[in-house]
Amino acid sequence: MPQSSLNDLLDDRPFVPEAANDTPTAFVAALDDQAIEGGFDPVFGDLTWQTLISGDKTASNGLVLGVATFPADGVLHLHRHEPPEFYLCLSGSGIVTMDGQPHHIAPGSAVFIPANVEHGVRAGADGPKFAYGFGENAFSEIEYQFTA
Repeated sequence: MPQSSLNDLLDDRPFVPEAANDTPTAFVAALDDQAIEGGFDPVFGDLTWQTLISGDKTASNGLVLGVATFPADGVLHLHRHEPPEFYLCLSGSGIVTMDGQPHHIAPGSAVFIPANVEHGVRAGADGPKFAYGFGENAFSEIEYQFTA
């Protein structure tokens, strides 16, 4: 029986990537250049965010990175989602609640949120700013399930 090569198994159509994140490229994204999102949907709360890395916006895959900013005493309502998430507090302070347990955050605090753990944020008077991230291809693929 003759052996087939890979080329024999493929048809004549050229390979076309499905999306930009199929062919990631190195890049630098500046926070000041990113659009401000959020802040208008009461389901989420009153925080805003800026997306730096996300396969639906950048030629990347496997990582979502952004920065969330809270007004004084702002809130991100309790919710959960499938992928684990991290926060790294850059400035300000607040309380991150995970599975009913409050945790104070301040600059330099890192927070790990396992998959499907209910969590939310209540900002302090100096409204925190933190980096957040997921080991996913795109922010738009993350399904938020809000408690209330």
